[in-house]
Order: sequence, then C-alpha cells, then structure tokens
Amino acid sequence: MDINVLIRVFIWAVPVLFSIVVHEVSHGWMAYRLGDDTAERMGRLTLNPMPHIDPVGTVILPLFMIIMGGPVFGWAKPVPFNPYNFNRNVNVRSGTMWVALAGPGSNLGLAFISSFIFVAVQKFFSGLPSLIYFSITQLAQALIFINLVLASLNLIPIPPLDGSKILMRFLPPKYNPSFLLLERYGFLILIILLATGVFSSLVWVPVKSLYGIFLLIPRLLFSLI
Repeated sequence: MDINVLIRVFIWAVPVLFSIVVHEVSHGWMAYRLGDDTAERMGRLTLNPMPHIDPVGTVILPLFMIIMGGPVFGWAKPVPFNPYNFNRNVNVRSGTMWVALAGPGSNLGLAFISSFIFVAVQKFFSGLPSLIYFSITQLAQALIFINLVLASLNLIPIPPLDGSKILMRFLPPKYNPSFLLLERYGFLILIILLATGVFSSLVWVPVKSLYGIFLLIPRLLFSLI
C-alpha cells in the first residue's frame, strides 16, 4: 500500500467513522428525548465508536471504497428504540418519524458546520504550514461530502432506510402492513437500484446541489467581514 493510499485512508476513514456514529447516536438521542431509554440502557448513547461498529458496514465496505477510490459511505449497527415507550403525549407515528429524521438531520448539520470550517481556513488561515492547511481542509471537505452522501442515501424512502419511516408518517395507516412487508425486500431493491444506476442519480443529484449551497453560504457570509 503506497503513501497516497495511506493518506487517503486517513483523510476519509476518520470522517466516515465519526459521521456514521453521530448518525446512529442521533437516532437514540431523539428517542430518549421522546421518552424511550432503550438506547441508553444498551449503552448506545455514546460517541465511542466501539458499541456501534458493524464489521462490514463500518470497517470493510468503507475501507474497500476508500482504497478503490470510489464514493464512500457505510453504516453502523442500528440503534434500537421502542416507540411504545414514548411519552404519552407523543404520537407513535410522529415520534418514529422524528427518530428517523434525527439521523440524516445530524449529517446535514455536520456537513453545514464543516463547510464553515473549510471556507474559514481557506479565507483566513491560508498562511498555515502546508501540511496543517492540507490536513484541515481535506478533513473538512471529506466531512462535507460524506455527510451529504449519508443524508441523501438515508432519506430515500425505501425500507429499511430512514426515509421510509418518514414517509410512513404521512401514509394512511391502512398501508402500514404493505409497507412493512416491503421491508423484507428493501435490501434487494437497493441492490437493483445500485446495479441499474438509479441509485447513483438518487444520491448524487442532491449531494452535488447541497455541496454547492453549503459552500456558498459561508462564502457569502465571510465576504461581508
């Protein structure tokens, strides 16, 4: 493994792991705020990556994609929650939607914060030693990209992705059994979409649009300083 591959692994592996863990912890945190302490009792409300690591989704797949130079994404062990533990004033369907939304919402938040760091370093700290400047800007850029990919991917309304739970909030209850049945074939559907190229369009179109918007906002704001 040459030095360029090692640098690429470092630049991308840390943001991938951090972003995936934040995504899952956000699910558990929202469930906890709504009254369900399942994730807390299972030790999943922590940024320590160890309880969240899925050998394939958190280690093998992202590392393979980093080395091959392809788009980087992955997943961690899903944080469990029980909607029937929500507070009495919380509607089960609405609460489930908010728990699902918390994951991609956290990724969008991380991407937005990282865009400010990226632009700020470019504008105000260009005189930093080249290694430090390169490391900070590359890590920030990786965080932007990875989190936009995770958010866009998880908002696709196909079970078991978060988007499906958000969509279920707005479907008439009579469709719940059919939609839950679809979850059995969700992974197969994702594989078909990936093989046909539809998956790429569903993810890359919003990623490219949001990437430009997220960099434009801090550039406009910093131009006023």
